[in-house]
Amino acid sequence: MSYVKPIGVFDSGLGGLTVVSELVKRLPNENLIYFGDTGRVPYGTRSAETIERYARQDEEFLAAHSVKLIIAACGTVSSVAAHTANDLSVPFIEVVSPAVDKAVSLTKNMKIGVIGTSATVSSGTFERKICEKLPDCAVISNACPLLVPLVENGWINRDDKITKGVLERYLEPMRTAGVDTLILGCTHFPVLKDIIGDIMGEEVNLVNTGEQAAIAAEKYLTQNNLLNTKAANGTHEFYVSDRVESFSKTASILLGRDISDSVKYVDISKIGG
Repeated sequence: MSYVKPIGVFDSGLGGLTVVSELVKRLPNENLIYFGDTGRVPYGTRSAETIERYARQDEEFLAAHSVKLIIAACGTVSSVAAHTANDLSVPFIEVVSPAVDKAVSLTKNMKIGVIGTSATVSSGTFERKICEKLPDCAVISNACPLLVPLVENGWINRDDKITKGVLERYLEPMRTAGVDTLILGCTHFPVLKDIIGDIMGEEVNLVNTGEQAAIAAEKYLTQNNLLNTKAANGTHEFYVSDRVESFSKTASILLGRDISDSVKYVDISKIGG
């Protein structure tokens, strides 16, 4: 069976493009619709009530495009407001569970680190899910609120002294604790994986939430016979809630291709919620 409806992906901004990039590599036939809520980024410093409201609006926007699957490519939404998926009529994938499964399978010394937004770390969702699978595991978490703005503003160069300095401070507790596995608990963070890898060392496993979410999506679509087998190459549409130009420039760098003609503005405040 061929299922040509698109996959819907949403995030607070650019971070969810790490999921899109992996989906394109793994499922080139699939049509994709991406919404980046750039007008309200970051989500990680908001209250739980606000995050839930934003998540519902984002989900409603994608559902209106008749998607066959919605991916919350946002660690904050996945940690704080994944329950909003209970009201959806389409399947839903969050980024926490697949990342936890991968981390649990990789750790040897039972020490797993988690970096995320303030809301993600405060929720304790990663730690709870890890300990459900590995009760004796030590989980070292640290909120990294400065990283999302750095990525959104394109401060992602491996040699950027400011970004590297910020990461060195955020990652020090992980290094001191001797974690052998580190979950990049926000989909913005894999954009900085080279710098993170340089600081943590090659012996530490880095778990890319975007990659694991894409793997979970591929598995779900395959098992449920929902893969698009008609299109040679899928179409990709991008929507943002703020300036198209700013998003297009950085997104084109992250995706390795010019997407400026595929990005449109949407007033998300007028969507349900």
